[in-house]
Amino acid sequence: MELLETYGMLLIIMAAVVGFFMAWGIGANDVANAMGTSVGSKALTIKQAIIIAMVFEFAGAYLAGGEVTKTIRKGIIDAEFFVPVPELLVLGMISALFAAGTWLAIASYKGWPVSTTHSIIGAIIGFTAVGISVDAVAWVKVGGIVGSWVVTPAISGLIAYIIFMSAHKLIFTTENPFEKARRYVPIYMALAGFVMSLVTIKKGLKHVGLELSTSTGYAVAVGIGIAVALVGKYFIDRQHFSSEHDAEEQTKNVEKVFAVLMVVTACCMAFAHGSNDVANAIGPLAAVVNVVQAGGQINASAPLAPWVLPLGGFGIVAGLALFGHRVIKTIGQGITHLTPSRGFAAELAAATTVVLASGTGLPISTTQTLVGAVLGVGLARGIAALNFSIVKKIIVSWVITLPAGAVLSLIIFYILRLAFGV
Repeated sequence: MELLETYGMLLIIMAAVVGFFMAWGIGANDVANAMGTSVGSKALTIKQAIIIAMVFEFAGAYLAGGEVTKTIRKGIIDAEFFVPVPELLVLGMISALFAAGTWLAIASYKGWPVSTTHSIIGAIIGFTAVGISVDAVAWVKVGGIVGSWVVTPAISGLIAYIIFMSAHKLIFTTENPFEKARRYVPIYMALAGFVMSLVTIKKGLKHVGLELSTSTGYAVAVGIGIAVALVGKYFIDRQHFSSEHDAEEQTKNVEKVFAVLMVVTACCMAFAHGSNDVANAIGPLAAVVNVVQAGGQINASAPLAPWVLPLGGFGIVAGLALFGHRVIKTIGQGITHLTPSRGFAAELAAATTVVLASGTGLPISTTQTLVGAVLGVGLARGIAALNFSIVKKIIVSWVITLPAGAVLSLIIFYILRLAFGV
């Protein structure tokens, strides 16, 4: 307790610095979830993708990142163990942020798309299990996270496969893709509008006093889906479709329609991602600020200081601008060749999986969701369409993310304890 009174301001400054570093790592690595498929399918250039992601990620983080954030992410540890020693929770959360940020920086440099959620959870487990008590960790939840490494990509991959194959059969392999696109693309637009609305409603608006009931949320999403379909049909009908063009020329023009859809889905995913995953950086930071300002008292949730959300938002944007292109390249070009229709199938499948997971409580990584979806699209074209050397590296990086965060966090935790004489 004496530590908090003597070094309280220094600890808050340290937490703010490593919190920014963690947000930087989220921007550098996780934002590829929203933008990788758009760049890989040539719907957006990498510069356009980064500018769009900056706007929507920051908007999501700042506007809907949460006025009240759980101080212990995902309920992965039992705060009761820290009540007698709140200073260890403070040092532990600083260690966790620094460790997770370091791992994300390494992974981003290598171009590995890893889970920022798993990085911070692994880091929190590391200092808690060894530095405090093994019993302080909710191991059942950890088991659920490990299980999600298989379940999440499998679900999104299956959905992406179904979406892509349906478009392939209904539009691209027909004699007149133009005419079929006029009929079926508005249905895909309605589906995209519905799912993206649900993602934004469930992930983006719940913290700003706009949380809707389940029935109202679905009703709004259905309405938006229908509106998007009607607007889309209006513009598609204005296009000059001609059956005189050969099938290849028609296919190119149909892909342009999907490219426009890709931009819309990317914006929605970026907003939802910013609102959801910024908590990986500001949750532990909020815990430190709250415990220090409360004189060592540990609360289940903490009202955020006004500077915390902008710090997280700017950190995400900085990481994206400096390092984001590396992971975007892996997602968009490394796994399989993407066209706008394939990228759209992957993005929509990822968003659908996010909605399903939030409704069932399945622990989920947006990174693994999107990678699974891209794999599903690749498999739809045959197993030879996948770059297995890249896929192998990605899977290995997923497996080592949790232990890497844990080990780094533990080392930093003991260094801080030594430095502060705790």
